[in-house]
Amino acid sequence: MFLRQFKYLVAVVEEEHFGRAAAFCNVTQPSLSSGIKQLEIELGVPIFLRGRGQRFHGLTAEGEHVAKWARLILSHCDAMRDEIKAMQKDLHGSLRMGAMPSMSPILPLMLQKVREIHPGVRVDVHFIGNEAMKLGLDNFTLDCAMTYLEKADLGRRNFMPIYTERLSLLVPDTQEYDHMTEISWKEAAGLPLAMLRSSMHERRFVDAAFKKAGCEVVPKIESESILHLMFQVQFTELCTVIPSHFTNLPGLHPGTKALPLVKPEVSQEVGLFWAEGETVMPMASIMVAIAKDFNKSGDLRQLLGEEAGKRTRRAAKDKTKISSRGPN
Repeated sequence: MFLRQFKYLVAVVEEEHFGRAAAFCNVTQPSLSSGIKQLEIELGVPIFLRGRGQRFHGLTAEGEHVAKWARLILSHCDAMRDEIKAMQKDLHGSLRMGAMPSMSPILPLMLQKVREIHPGVRVDVHFIGNEAMKLGLDNFTLDCAMTYLEKADLGRRNFMPIYTERLSLLVPDTQEYDHMTEISWKEAAGLPLAMLRSSMHERRFVDAAFKKAGCEVVPKIESESILHLMFQVQFTELCTVIPSHFTNLPGLHPGTKALPLVKPEVSQEVGLFWAEGETVMPMASIMVAIAKDFNKSGDLRQLLGEEAGKRTRRAAKDKTKISSRGPN
């Protein structure tokens, strides 16, 4: 068996076409087919379902396992090369990362550190859902993923908490909201809302918070883009739910105001996920090291206003307690 045979196999699976796979591998289609046929002979099992032409008809049950091992072997070979380059202070290549859209303001802070420490590394960020992240980690097309700490969604993985995401309601900065410093979910449910699509994780979490408050909402506008929803608030009468860290990173648009959502106050932990195992792949280890540094210094949580938010919430609770006791 040769590495090129595994590369041919993975290329066919990813391209779903023998001709395109051959072009991707810079070989002729007969050479690619011959390499895969030789692999089948050595293993003693058929890998691909046969059909007419160069179309991809799928993998056999044995082929599914062979393809999985092929990806693992190729990823470990790439990792070996990366590790040797890292030892020589010459790490190059691509760090492939999955993330949720709400994390887009956080990533520049982390990826700047990547460029400072490893200027030869190119970062490829995919804003995708948890299912796509799980698939990417499984087939080694992603080195790591940044998402909410729902371990069951991504299967058995190593993970590390990075920050806590809380929610605020973004409203037009008009006289109607001048007197308000926070807003309840029940009050927010009575306002005209623009929201993320119901298929997205962030929307399902928001819907659960409304339900917990005894409310159900029907948005006026839905979108997969938080940025678009923020523009809706900036230029129209609509309101939208945003991660509270958007007030600091990237900052609010002119003409908008953020009110922390309370009763109930909900939050989600965001973390970094990577493949399970004692050995951390070199590209994943870059992000793991940066996440550890941020956790140790507390700089990221401070930039996100988490400490200020804690103080604000404590002050609000103290004020409530004083009001309930009445004057001395």
